[in-house]
Amino acid sequence: MLDFYQQLAAALKQNAVVLATVTSTTGSVPREIGAKMFITADSKTYGTIGGGAGEAKVYQQALQILQTGEKQCVEIDLSGAPQRQTQGICGGTMFVWLELWSGSESLSLVNQIIDILILGNPAAIVTPFEKHKKPYLVVGTQLITSLEITGLIEPLLPPPTLLIIGAGHIAVPLAQIAKIAGFKIIVQDDRPEFATPERFPQASLVLTKPITSIQEILETIPDLYVALVTRNYLQDLVALRLLCNLQVQYIGMIGSVKRVSTVYKNLHNEGYLSQLIHPIYAPIGLDIGALTPEEIAVSICAELIKVRRGGTGASLSENI
Repeated sequence: MLDFYQQLAAALKQNAVVLATVTSTTGSVPREIGAKMFITADSKTYGTIGGGAGEAKVYQQALQILQTGEKQCVEIDLSGAPQRQTQGICGGTMFVWLELWSGSESLSLVNQIIDILILGNPAAIVTPFEKHKKPYLVVGTQLITSLEITGLIEPLLPPPTLLIIGAGHIAVPLAQIAKIAGFKIIVQDDRPEFATPERFPQASLVLTKPITSIQEILETIPDLYVALVTRNYLQDLVALRLLCNLQVQYIGMIGSVKRVSTVYKNLHNEGYLSQLIHPIYAPIGLDIGALTPEEIAVSICAELIKVRRGGTGASLSENI
C-alpha cells in the first residue's frame, strides 16, 4: 500500500491519473475490496484490480475519464452467465470506482496518506460516491463508522513488519520476496560484513548490532513478524529469549529437526518455552520441496502470507 501511494505521488507530479478502486464484490472474484490500480495520462498502469478482460474494461473507461473528468462506477461481470456480456468466469461480480486525480490538491492528499502510512497513525481515506464530492482523510480518534456518507471508507494501515534475524544467504532473497509481498523489512545481524544496506536495499532498517540491544526498537512495532535465519542455534536462543515477551504475529525458525529440538530443549530447561506468547513455526516455511536459498525464501514467505491472511497452505486444486 505504501509503495502504491508513493508511485501515485510520482505519477501525479507528471500529470493527471485515474484511480480505480474495487468498492464491492459478490461471489468469487480475483481481488478484494480496496484493491487499486491507476492509469496515467500516457496510458501506463500501476497496480491491478485482477487482470484479464475486466481490467481491460476499466482501462478503456479510464482513458475516457482522463478526457472528460467524470467519475464512473464500472461493473465487472465475472459470472460467466451466457445471457450477459461477461468479462470472465470466476463466478462473481466486482464494482470499480473510477475517479480523476490531478493537480496540487490530489498530490497533497497522497502525500498526507504516505506520511500516515509511514508513521502508523490511525486514519482512513473516504471516497464519496457523490459526483460533486472529493476524497478526503479522517484522522485521529474520530469515529469513522458514524460518518453519514455514501462511499467507501478505507482504514490506512501501515504494512506489517518482517524482522529478519540473520543476514546470510537466505536472508537476501527473503528480504526481496517479502518486500514484494507487502512487508516492511528490518534486518539484524551483528556481523557488519553481512548486515549492510548494499546487500539489503529493500530494508527500511539494517541493524548491525547484537539482538539483545534492539528490544526498545521492537517494542514500538505494532504488527511484527519474525524470521530467524541465523547462523547457529545459539543465535536462535538469544533471539527467542528476547522475543518471548513481545507481541508478535509470527515467529519462524530455520533449521533441521535436530537443531529445532535442541533449541526447544534449552528453552524448556531455562523456563522460556512456556513464556512464548505465540507458537514457533519451526522448521520455518511451507513444505514445497525447497532446496535453494531462493526456494527456501519463497517457502518462508508463503508461510508468512498464510499466517497473515488466514490461509490453510493447502493446494487450491484440492477445493475443486
